[in-house]
Amino acid sequence: MEKIEHTTVTTNGINMHVASIGSGPVILFLHGFPELWYTWRHQLLSLSSLGYRCVAPDLRGFGDTDAPSSAASYTVFHIVGDLVGLLEALGVDRVFLVGHDWGAMIAWSFCQFRPDRVKALVNLSVAFRPWNPKVKPVEGLRALFGDDYYICRFQEPGEIEDDFAQVDTKKLIKIFLTSRNPKPPRIPKERGYRGLPDPKPLPSWLSEEDVDYIASKFNQKGFTGGLNYYRAMNLNWELTAPWTRVEIKVPVKFIVGDLDVTYHIPGVKEYIHNGGFKKDVPFLQELVVMDGVAHFLNQEKPEEISMHIYDFIKKF
Repeated sequence: MEKIEHTTVTTNGINMHVASIGSGPVILFLHGFPELWYTWRHQLLSLSSLGYRCVAPDLRGFGDTDAPSSAASYTVFHIVGDLVGLLEALGVDRVFLVGHDWGAMIAWSFCQFRPDRVKALVNLSVAFRPWNPKVKPVEGLRALFGDDYYICRFQEPGEIEDDFAQVDTKKLIKIFLTSRNPKPPRIPKERGYRGLPDPKPLPSWLSEEDVDYIASKFNQKGFTGGLNYYRAMNLNWELTAPWTRVEIKVPVKFIVGDLDVTYHIPGVKEYIHNGGFKKDVPFLQELVVMDGVAHFLNQEKPEEISMHIYDFIKKF
């Protein structure tokens, strides 16, 4: 880990912290919530040893990267703009893109907006979601799961931050990272995260040192930046209307765990397996469903995920 370089890049009006290691073709890794560049620590080390330059920023709002206060500053255009600016700062024309969770959603948008900058994409957990003209995303989720669904609970500025503030940050990180329940996460307001039981002992793939590092960054930065991604979901829906029916025209490999909450959202399995996904992502070349694996698969199964990435991108 001490071989990983840490730099700050100015891009799109913010200062972005970037972790990188290795030389060769560039792989750009995009993390999710509540994560950091650190979620990719295993992949940075293994893929750099196989001849790649591995680059993992803290995305806008996270870790040591700037966090504008307004949710309106967290649209997919801002985040993709940050990343294109990062490529410019690094002097890199095209990259292999790897995304997980929110990073996967950003990666899909990146490929819609700037496919010319992407050689191939490996996305984890979150399948592509075509633009739906009939319903805004948050309202759609509220209709499916109710007001207690976590994304609905995340919408009101300050409310969930107050809830989080009543829980030790390390406990919160453990709850998020170690959950293996594929049912939709519902957190009633009256109970809140403070009312959740202590998590079970850490699994073998997550150490106290890992939790300490992640928690320390959220203690410094707070959660608002990460939560603003959820708060910009309806705004994204409005702004991305011009990209209706724009397909993902880069080579794609998609990997999901069969215990992932995102895989169990009504309609998602059917979309992935019955032709809808392939229609919207016509260059989908590989689809992997990992048995007994939950949402944070790049940390839970690091060697397997690294090999899945390598086996795909080495073809290009």
